Amino acid sequence: MKIGELSLNNPFIMAPMAGITDLPFRKLCRAEGAGLAVSEMVNAQENLWDTDKSKNRVVLDGETGPISIQILGTEPEDMANAARYNVSLGANIIDINMGCPAKKVCKKAAGSALMRDEGLVKDILSAVVGAVNVPVTLKIRTGWDRENKNALNIAKIAEKAGIQMLTIHGRTRQDGFSGDAEYETIRDIKSQISIPVIANGDITSVEKARYVMDVTKADGLMIGRGAFGNPWIFRSLVEDTVYQPSIDEIFEVINTHLDGLYELYGDEKGVRVARKHLLWYSSWFDNGKDWRTTLMAARSRDEQHHILTSLINNQPIVA
Repeated sequence: MKIGELSLNNPFIMAPMAGITDLPFRKLCRAEGAGLAVSEMVNAQENLWDTDKSKNRVVLDGETGPISIQILGTEPEDMANAARYNVSLGANIIDINMGCPAKKVCKKAAGSALMRDEGLVKDILSAVVGAVNVPVTLKIRTGWDRENKNALNIAKIAEKAGIQMLTIHGRTRQDGFSGDAEYETIRDIKSQISIPVIANGDITSVEKARYVMDVTKADGLMIGRGAFGNPWIFRSLVEDTVYQPSIDEIFEVINTHLDGLYELYGDEKGVRVARKHLLWYSSWFDNGKDWRTTLMAARSRDEQHHILTSLINNQPIVA
């Protein structure tokens, strides 16, 4: 699959998700087969670039290319500046967020709220495409609400503006993550534009991936929640079969993930960030529920590693 002049090894992409797709998780997903892993969204306001949160989101050390950084904002000039800045940091692709349904984002007229103003959409896309010499991609939803589904209009604006790939989450902003994804809507849009279209929403298994590809005729798939605690989903998709990691492999991947989080955030914050990932990983184990309370109480990297080792060895957790 190609995005502009860039080639991906395969069409299976890790979705950009705030608080999830930091450097350690992106590297894991790429190692397990993802063709691309998009960064957490980076605010286009220059005064926020020097915060710890923003700086952590653009740490790219050791990341396999091509590297895609997602930007979020409401002003064409700010978005153009943000695109140039992130290319200077090493981005090979700039992704524009017009799909986030979070209230705190939409309240500022960013994310999926931008879909209500097609004129502004055109101005932002044109500004960003004109600002950088790397491919620019776009992520949207099917519309603001069920009475205002304008994804096809946005798709045509995007294609004309020079967007090189369009990802569509098959729900409106109003839907959030509830209800069934609208794969037929994605199919209809795909049939009317020529740039690559990526389908997103509720793809949690190889079987579902096959179904979505068949229905939508999309060029690729973007995986979100299906990868929580399961970076191996990308290997399954690439091999078109359910990949079952061994206990030793699960242990190694989790330890690699934890160490990456401690290195990126420091021990104290790393421990906090690791908790949600460890809860997701616990679903791999028959006795995972038995150690969740103890795990949540762990206050150091040593305690987290101790609990994990006890779980792997199927031994009682000793305080």
